[in-house]
Amino acid sequence: MSLFENRDVFLAALAEMPGPDAGAVAAARARQAQLTKPTGSLGRLEDIAVFMAGWQGAERPRLDTVQAVVFAGNHGVAARGVSAFPVEVTAQMVANFAGGGAAINALAGACGADLSIVALDLDRPTGDIACEPAMDEADCLAALNAGANALKEEAQLLFVGEMGIANTTPAAALAAMAFDGEAADWCGRGTGLDAAGVARKVAAVEAALALHAGACTDPFETLRRLGGREIAAMAGAMLAARMQRIPVLLDGFIASASIAPLAAAFSDFPDHCLAAHRSAEAAHGRLLDHLGLEPLLALEMRLGEGSGAAVAVPLVRAALAAHGEMATFAEAEVAAGSA
Repeated sequence: MSLFENRDVFLAALAEMPGPDAGAVAAARARQAQLTKPTGSLGRLEDIAVFMAGWQGAERPRLDTVQAVVFAGNHGVAARGVSAFPVEVTAQMVANFAGGGAAINALAGACGADLSIVALDLDRPTGDIACEPAMDEADCLAALNAGANALKEEAQLLFVGEMGIANTTPAAALAAMAFDGEAADWCGRGTGLDAAGVARKVAAVEAALALHAGACTDPFETLRRLGGREIAAMAGAMLAARMQRIPVLLDGFIASASIAPLAAAFSDFPDHCLAAHRSAEAAHGRLLDHLGLEPLLALEMRLGEGSGAAVAVPLVRAALAAHGEMATFAEAEVAAGSA
């Protein structure tokens, strides 16, 4: 199944995105005002509950089904020495995911998420973005649709993760193209690069920006030229979620960079997203600022895989529990304003 049959369909979907249910938002806010607590005393938990109400279209949203998907892909730019690990690690980690031995397996289990893994042509790395486009149009569409097809209709909250050696390099290029700044502003140590490795990454991103800048005229073309299969798949999954009004818990730097071209062209794209955390990757906080998102957590995590989002799921569960299960002043026979 191809939700995005061609580039024009993908771009049309971005131009026609639904918003939250205003009636449900109003009802959830009204309920918050009636609960047995001082107004605003649960802080951002109240905001999370109202956010979820708007996207679920229900005064009392539920969280019975949390979906987690990890996409994996390999990158031609890895040959430039921009990662501390060899490309073989991508496939090895996919096998680890399948065997249940990775961090995301443990964390998805702990937060009650339904985890799946989607590996995308690992034996066929993308083009080296420093000297050619990452993907042709067919490859990019296939990746976007792999993301969209991974989404389950019954999901009430989605988070996506990634595995792809060297993928902080295309992520940095996407962020720089979307929101300007020098390549060095967006390039960090990733999985543990030394100073020489960071310099190679900066040089690769500079070359990619110089080569592709004039051709990155829309979100599709930017993803095609500067992204990767797993990066485009994350974008496709999150756009498909928006089309179905399924809220997204956004993971770290690479997941955030995957939607940077979409948000640069359509500033309301991140409206259905909660930023799970601010990662230790130096540019992630700056990227979240551009996306207009305030992170729920800041735990110095930098693993990827959707791990930061998994850790934040219990916060969403707590917000909905308080919102849905607390008594109102009338139900508890408590005088309003005395709690």
